[in-house]
Formats: sequence, structure tokens, C-alpha cells
Amino acid sequence: MKVLLVAINAKYIHSNLAVFTLRDYVKAAGEEVEVAEYTINQLPFEILRDIYEKKPDVVAFSSYIWNISTVLWLTKHLKKVAKDITIWLGGPEASYDAKRLLIEYQELDLIMVGEGEQTFLELLQRKPLASIQSIVYRELEEIKVNPLREPMSLNEVPFVYEDLSPFENKIIYYETSRGCPFSCSYCLSSIDKKVRLRDFSLVEKELQFFLDHKVKQVKFVDRTFNCNRAHTMAILKYILEHDNGVTNFHFEVSADLLSEEELAVMSKMRPGLIQLEIGVQSTNSATIKEIDRTMNLDKLKQVVNQIHSMNNIHQHLDLIVGLPFEDYDTFIHSFNEVYAMRPNQLQMGFLKVLKGSKIYEKHREYEIVYSDTVPYEVMATKWVTFEEVLTLKSVEEMLEVYYNSNQFTHTLPYLEPFFSSPFELFLQLYGYYKKKNLLGLKFTRVARYDILRDFAKENLDIALEYLEELLVFDLYLREKLKKPPVWKKDISLSKKELRALQDAYQFKESGKMTHIEVFSYDMRSIEQPKKSSQVIIFDYSKRNPLTNEASVVVVEDFDYE
Repeated sequence: MKVLLVAINAKYIHSNLAVFTLRDYVKAAGEEVEVAEYTINQLPFEILRDIYEKKPDVVAFSSYIWNISTVLWLTKHLKKVAKDITIWLGGPEASYDAKRLLIEYQELDLIMVGEGEQTFLELLQRKPLASIQSIVYRELEEIKVNPLREPMSLNEVPFVYEDLSPFENKIIYYETSRGCPFSCSYCLSSIDKKVRLRDFSLVEKELQFFLDHKVKQVKFVDRTFNCNRAHTMAILKYILEHDNGVTNFHFEVSADLLSEEELAVMSKMRPGLIQLEIGVQSTNSATIKEIDRTMNLDKLKQVVNQIHSMNNIHQHLDLIVGLPFEDYDTFIHSFNEVYAMRPNQLQMGFLKVLKGSKIYEKHREYEIVYSDTVPYEVMATKWVTFEEVLTLKSVEEMLEVYYNSNQFTHTLPYLEPFFSSPFELFLQLYGYYKKKNLLGLKFTRVARYDILRDFAKENLDIALEYLEELLVFDLYLREKLKKPPVWKKDISLSKKELRALQDAYQFKESGKMTHIEVFSYDMRSIEQPKKSSQVIIFDYSKRNPLTNEASVVVVEDFDYE
């Protein structure tokens, strides 16, 4: 029996830990299966063709919110062209609606619910279906639902990266815990409250494997990495003591639970060694209470600010639009509060009404209107109208372009005081895009700077010459431009002055890794424009690992006249 495990990822750089874990788990028991990975960006027909040409007897799809539409299309059409093929589904998007899926899609034969390792093995061993826990299956005209199995020990889960060739140029996902101690009503992880940890004796060897092979990034999929202090401290200390200067580790944490001891270890780390994703979701206390979230906002702010002051850790903070008791005004307040924490990235997510979550069970009570198809995204609630959701989407679009891109790190702080709040800045910027018919168009990087300059010039009483220099500074921090903006003030150095700088600072202006720019304002004093002739040397061989900005050398009061 030839079995094909199919993963359909959101992007090429993603990998699917689940299918490789299943493959290696059953391989240890003597069963062989094949893995095939695709992306949702491929034409479904091309995926269908590739699967068909592999001639499997069984196709087992890993199902998630981002790929379920493609999976179900493939399910229907595989049975049309290969009537004898058996189709199984697993993963979160199939687990919590298994019976309905089997009723609605006659082409489906079976769904694995929850953890799949032991279930998948027993299916391959052809045990009687009635004896296999955690499956929902078709028996003649009847849908059978078997009891769920107990969660497995995480020490039994194989390490799938002994051969790194399938993961070349892809993000490495790694798991040291399953389950979540919290009960957030919008999240499926809250269903599995039995937190299981992988023994550190195993974790230590696996971390060293990543370090030895200089893996670029290891993204922990643990739902709350710091839910167990001893486990967290052991991992943090290990990666600090064995840092290879290359590998980055990504963790999802509850910031308000981080201890001074953990923060002390983090403070010693190389810039870029770790990055943290912190789910704030809302700063509205009524919302936090209603979604069963445990969060000390004051402690969270203190920790985020403390980490920010370390200047060595990338912080990604999340907010969710559409949560209960969060109206338009309270969300704006949440936005401005989180923005004030100055994260490296601020993500505005929109509530996904996931089957199996508590918020799904209460969506009628909350009057949540959401899309019938994936990703089941909120359109309106009792507290926020569809028009307001559209406005928030508009702000999100500008936030991604101008804040999360980290391309305007000096220009934005200068512009913010001209508006009643950071939210208002992005809202008015969107209005400008709409007024000028710029929405939906593709732009070069320089064009985004042009638009921001024109927006400020048209709408603000601003020192335009200084703003232009800030924009130029931000531009050259990212890259050595072949052609500067047309509005850039032309200030150049003589050959004699250039040679003097080269001798003094030992660089070559003609090289691709450096650039010289002359400024008439002090680029270190953003809040208050200050005249100061400066020559700045941008060195692209030494970039900030948190922002990717070039390092700079400032030559003060340089006489370029």
C-alpha cells in the first residue's frame, strides 16, 4: 500500500512539521510513507496532476485554515480521476468539524482527530477501524465517531531534521511543548490544556544540531514558550552559551510572565539571537476578561519596555480586531497604547472564528458576522460595524507599508506629533492614497517615500527641507540607491574631500558596501530640526540585525562648501 502524506503550505519558505513527524514516527515502527509538499500559490490542477502521477493508494492531507479550500478541491477531483484511491484528512481544520466534512464530502474516507502519530501508525498497520481511537470514518452509509485517545508523551515524537536537505531555504519549525495552560476563547490551542514538555536532554541535543549546522532560523511552535520557567530558562541559557553567531530563535511568549531571571539571560544575548512574538490582542480590560485571557497589562508594558531598552531583541506585538466588547474607539486606544511601546512590528490581525473555539460557540451572542469560507474572518460584531472594520483594514494596510517595513524609522517619529495620535496618522495617510487614486497600485520603494513626502507637504505645516533629509537618511539606511529621488537636494563632495574621508575612515566610496551622503541637518536629533552640516558614511557590510539598517559613521561639521 503506497501512502502519500501531502502538505500544502502557505508559502514556499514554510515547511510542514506535522507530515515529517508522522513520516518519521511510523518509519521507526517499520512503515514507509512518502511526503509531498506544495503551496497554495500553485495551481490546484498542477498539484492534482503531481499527486495522480505518484500513483498512491492512500492520500493523507494535512489540513489548516490556509489550505482547506485547496484540500477539499483536491479531494473531490482525486476521486473523479482515481476512483479507488483512499483519502484521509488530519490537522486542526479537519479535526473540529470531522463529521460534517464526511457528510458533506462523500469522497472523504476518514479523518484523524487531534494528535496523529499513533493514530496514523495504527491505520497503516491495518488495525480494525473500530479499535482505533481518534478517528471519524465512513462505514457503509453511517459515519462512525471513535473515542479520543490520551495525549502522548512529547518524548516519543521524532526529531525530523537529521536530513536537512528537504528544508533548504525554508523556515525550520521546532516543538518542545504541546498544549497551552491558558483559555483564550478565540484560540484552538486552549482546547488542549494538558501541557507536555519535551525532556531537555533531548532538546539540548536538537538545539546543538541546529547550531552545528548553522540553521538560519528556528521557529518554536510552542504555543506559550515561557509557560514553564525551568524549561524556558534551560533553553535560553543553552542558546546563550552555545551561540554560533548565525542562528536566530523565534519564540511566542506571554511577556507579563517573563521573570527578571529570564530577562537577565536575554539581556546578555547577541543582537538577533532571539526574537519574541507577544500577543497583546487588546488593552481593553472588559475584552481581556471576556475572552478568558490572563494578562497583566502594566507588567507587559514594563517588560516590553525593558526588552526594548536592551536593544538586542526583535519584538513583534499582536492586536486582534473584532473581539467582544472591543468597539472602534477602544480598539484605537489599544492601537495607540501598543504603538507607544515601539515594537519592531505591530500586527493588526482580524478575528478568525475558528470551529471548536469558545468564540465560535458564542458568535451568535456576540452578533459576529464573519465570512462563510476560510479564513472565517470577522466582518462585523455587536460592537464594531462593517464600515468600521473596513476603516481598520485601511489603517492596517498603511501600517504594513510604513511601520512594519522598518523603512521609515526616522521619518515616522518626526511626523507623529503633527497628528492627534499614531492611529490618526495612518488613517489620514490612507485617505490620501484614496484621494489620489493610489490604492491597489504597485510601487517601487522610492515611490513610497515620494508619496509620504507629498502627503506631508500637502497636509502639514512642516519643515519640508528637513523632512526630505530624513527620508533620504531612511532610504540610504536600507540600500545604496542607483538613482535618488528627484526632490533630493544635490550636495556633493569634491574629489579632494572624498579622498580625505577615504583615508580617514578606510573605505572605498565606489564599493557596493558603502555610500557617502551630505546632510545639512543633524540626523541624530529627530524631534527638533537642528542645522548641522554632516557627512554620513553608510556601511552596508555591517547591518543592524533587528532593523537591517546599515551602520553609520557621522562626520560632524564637515565643510563641503
